[in-house]
Amino acid sequence: MTGDPFSELKTRQREMWASFAPTAAFTTPVAAHLVDFAAIKPGETVLDVGTGTGVVAITAARAGASVTGLDLTPVLVEAARENARIAGLTVQWFEGDAESLPFPDAHFDVVLSQFGHMFAPRPDVVVAEMRRVLKPRGRVAFATWPPEHFVGRLFAFVGKNSPPPPPGAAPPPQWGSPATVADRLGDKFEAPFFSRGVMQFPALSLAHFREFMERSVGPMQKLIEASASDPERLARLRAEFEALAGPYYAGNVVRQEYLLTRAHAR
Repeated sequence: MTGDPFSELKTRQREMWASFAPTAAFTTPVAAHLVDFAAIKPGETVLDVGTGTGVVAITAARAGASVTGLDLTPVLVEAARENARIAGLTVQWFEGDAESLPFPDAHFDVVLSQFGHMFAPRPDVVVAEMRRVLKPRGRVAFATWPPEHFVGRLFAFVGKNSPPPPPGAAPPPQWGSPATVADRLGDKFEAPFFSRGVMQFPALSLAHFREFMERSVGPMQKLIEASASDPERLARLRAEFEALAGPYYAGNVVRQEYLLTRAHAR
């Protein structure tokens, strides 16, 4: 993407999320919730933006839709392709950018995104692209992490301990605020409808949860790698993470609340 000031950020994101596949398994119930919430019908054309390992795309295909999945990270697209093979379903897979969707105008009935489009740095560009590829009266539906709950607070924790993003890059958890989402969808969509859910993340202890996150969630992984040569800082970050997660951990699960949004194009 020549001349794009965010290209370096996207290169880092492409690499950072390469380890995500083990985490994606825990998002499969959320995918079912999102596909049901989006009211996917047999025969509809569906685009899953930021498909990751394909959990939403494959769930939508199982519901009878004609599905395309797109992700920035090639290794995740390969995992998605393998998941579709195992499920015995046909999905079209693309490597690509949520801010520059490689599809024609008015092409899809539905655009979905589960914890995906929220990491694109420019919300206005993402919204414009989603609207562009939707048919008249098409709809978007997505799952995002609210800033006030665990995952939103986790990204704030990572952000304050990491180099700053390029000027103008929006923090991902802003997509979890209903007022912000409504403002961003603006005049391109009708007033959005919201719902909520909780992702249950099993963990034997807070230390088990932390170690899993350090191995499999890119932003956390990069933060720990950058601190590896400073044992004092590393210990402080790990203690702070466990203190942050503590209130959400009970009954061997970490509760991760998410927001669902659905809106029809104007």
